[in-house]
Amino acid sequence: MARIPNNELDRLKREVALVRLVESSGIELKKHGKDYLGLCPFHDDKEPSLVISPDKNLWHCLGACNEGGDVIQWVMKRQGVSFRHAVELLKGGDAALSVPATPVKRNTTAKHSMPLAADPDDQKQLAVVIDYYHDTLKQSPDALEYLNSRGLGDAELIDCFKLGYANRTLGYRLPARNRKAGAEVRGQLQRVGILRNTGHEHFSGSLVVPVIDGDGLVTEVYGRKILGKRLRKGTPQHLYLPGAHQGVWNAAALADSEEVILCEALIDAMTFWVNGYRNVTASYGTSGFTEDHLTVFKQANIKRVLIAYDRDEAGNTAAVKLAEQLQAEGFACYRLHFPKGMDANAYALEVRPANKSLGVVIRSAEWMGDGRSGERASDLTSLDPAERLATDGEAGTLRQGRLLGTSSNEANTLPPLAAESQPQVEEPQVKIEAPSPKPETPPLPAAAVPPAPENPEHPEVTDHEINIEY
Repeated sequence: MARIPNNELDRLKREVALVRLVESSGIELKKHGKDYLGLCPFHDDKEPSLVISPDKNLWHCLGACNEGGDVIQWVMKRQGVSFRHAVELLKGGDAALSVPATPVKRNTTAKHSMPLAADPDDQKQLAVVIDYYHDTLKQSPDALEYLNSRGLGDAELIDCFKLGYANRTLGYRLPARNRKAGAEVRGQLQRVGILRNTGHEHFSGSLVVPVIDGDGLVTEVYGRKILGKRLRKGTPQHLYLPGAHQGVWNAAALADSEEVILCEALIDAMTFWVNGYRNVTASYGTSGFTEDHLTVFKQANIKRVLIAYDRDEAGNTAAVKLAEQLQAEGFACYRLHFPKGMDANAYALEVRPANKSLGVVIRSAEWMGDGRSGERASDLTSLDPAERLATDGEAGTLRQGRLLGTSSNEANTLPPLAAESQPQVEEPQVKIEAPSPKPETPPLPAAAVPPAPENPEHPEVTDHEINIEY
């Protein structure tokens, strides 16, 4: 479970007025000098022995129980709950803190307001859980720090995709398990995969990324553990709902472009998105390209797929296999190359500014076909200009914004890069090894929201690294 920050505890101890908290539970207090006196609820008190010190915001019983402490200890003792549960109650200013002034036994009923009640609709329950996780993330320093460390702390990203955090407090929002309603809700959440059979939260300790379709239905949920090296050995860092993957993340944005960037992981896809490349989605791992992805690509009239899988053995192998599948369906496929061993997120964090460095990778995309476009259409002039990537039997390879393997006529018809619609910048001087001099041609269009990346000075790409000078 995530640690509660000390500054949050100090704030509660300082800002929650103990006198008001005690009186709200039905205990009458009388002024006695600088302090207040009242009957202690924790033993059979006949004479006032409970002392409240407003200046220190502390309480102490001078009678038989001899209990004492701050506002957190008061809620723990008065409500019969754990330390963390008491903190959650105080943070929420929960009305359940007001209870009759009677001696307290250990309580088995959750004291929070309970957003989750018995409901036959699984989607409604999922939506409530996603909203709860979303609110939890916004109040969690640990989760926000993790997002910032990955370059994903953008408020628009968090709200647009309802990013959340599961910190094991969901159980406090459920009816008690020894009540009928509590048993029903827990059974339902186990069925949809939010809770495990043990009753523990499936995504505990994870950044939560829901996949939501155009009708607002939650089709899949991805969880990424944020503790990293502090996890027990063997703990999986990537989690999904049980069963087959369903849905496509960010599917609605794909209808605005003929080109899609396809990542291996949602963290990488969000990296492109937050840096201005909104026509992006992700598989569910190297083997997680589904029929849903294929259907969405066809419905959106996608023509080009830029495969941005990790630059490792698994990613390279999966990219080649996927390209064969997509080309058989009529899509033109290109490989985005990061330095060996890196993924999109690691690269964006390493080479700043990220929006420009990712733009270089996009404009350096490598054609994954066999060098001939005839498989898609016999007449090259009938193709979209950006698809005419290879003639003369050579692979059309995009290197540093230069397209190899195109004829001079084709070069004159290729559309300009989106960035070239911005104020003109000095054209980078790039050395390209080619069998013979080729005419300069604009690069493959990379769909990015304005402002588009400017061309960097002298980018150099090798098998091991990409060097960029600014």
